Amino acid sequence: MQNSLSKTGKNYRKTLIACYMGFITQAIAANFAPLLFLTFHRSFGIPLGKLALVSTTFFITQLIVDVLCAKFVDRIGYRVSVVVSEITSAAGLIGLAVLPQLFPDPFIGILISVIIYAIGSGLIEVLASPIVEACPFMHKDAVMSLLHSFYCWGSVAVILLSTAFFAVFGVENWRWLAVLWAIVPLINIYNFATCPIEPLVEEGESMSIRGLFKTPMFFIGVILMVCAGASELSMSQWASAFAESALGLSKTVGDLAGPCLFAVAMGISRVIYGKFGSRLELTGYMLGSGILCLICYILAAVSQNPIFSLTGCILCGFSVGIMWPGTISILSKRLPAGGTAMFALLAMAGDLGGAFGPGAVGLVTQAADDNLKAGMLAACVFPAVLILTVLLLRRNGKPG
Repeated sequence: MQNSLSKTGKNYRKTLIACYMGFITQAIAANFAPLLFLTFHRSFGIPLGKLALVSTTFFITQLIVDVLCAKFVDRIGYRVSVVVSEITSAAGLIGLAVLPQLFPDPFIGILISVIIYAIGSGLIEVLASPIVEACPFMHKDAVMSLLHSFYCWGSVAVILLSTAFFAVFGVENWRWLAVLWAIVPLINIYNFATCPIEPLVEEGESMSIRGLFKTPMFFIGVILMVCAGASELSMSQWASAFAESALGLSKTVGDLAGPCLFAVAMGISRVIYGKFGSRLELTGYMLGSGILCLICYILAAVSQNPIFSLTGCILCGFSVGIMWPGTISILSKRLPAGGTAMFALLAMAGDLGGAFGPGAVGLVTQAADDNLKAGMLAACVFPAVLILTVLLLRRNGKPG
């Protein structure tokens, strides 16, 4: 990585590796428990409807952390906050293996564990991007895209390695796997405790939350993040159902053909921009990605050929890859004094889109007599609004 060793002798590549592992930790937190829903149902007798609260609790906790970060991280300090993110991530994963047995209602133990590691996930979501932004790397928008690709690779690793573990050792040994996954954040505690971390904005110079809300550019960023989160999660959350219903695949194969390939495609998109970003214009890349995303949603929604529908689903992963990190990079350039509050509120906007989008797809699907294609057609509004917003950005100021 260019400029990874500064003139002062600080090794910023170590910072980058810590943030890479931070995003892998977030992927573990987001993806591991949902793989165990049927196991929790069979082992503990927890209704599946009740288990749906696990994902809701995870994202609500992240949203709360996003808001709190906007007010308190600058006071606490980046290093302390990011080390706490890894401690809580590890504690929550270990708790998932232990706490259900300690409560009369195992579901309470599961929820407590989810809340603990969701705190860590929310912190790393807010902190990793500004930590990297503050490092003296060249072509930071490309570095940011590559950084966010590690969430994708982490998601793929969790799905593949967990599936392999269950095949070899049996799903009844899932508690051991939860402890094994906790090793990643435990190692990263040391990385974040020892790597160089620079202030994003000098003390007293960052914009206040009130100042951000008075800035039109910030609201453009919020719209982009809501659309980015909704465009990504509306498809990825339903990818497995698409694979199963379109091709008649089993649940296990459906998870691999749907969410796993979606994450691979999203990671490839981010790596491409990370590799060639210095030669590409960011808003142009985002505009092209938004158009491709809209085409993918339409393809998934209207195609009568199941292979085409699944292709639209997977290619959608490629199209949404740049949206989240690209928006962060654009706002970092346009509002350099935005500080931690800006990163936290942008993360909150992305999470809101990620929570609202799949829910909207589900409501439309239900209203259309469980026609998932109708839900996907309705979700076209998210990439469409993103396209219009990027066009507005390009008209009112320099590109990227």
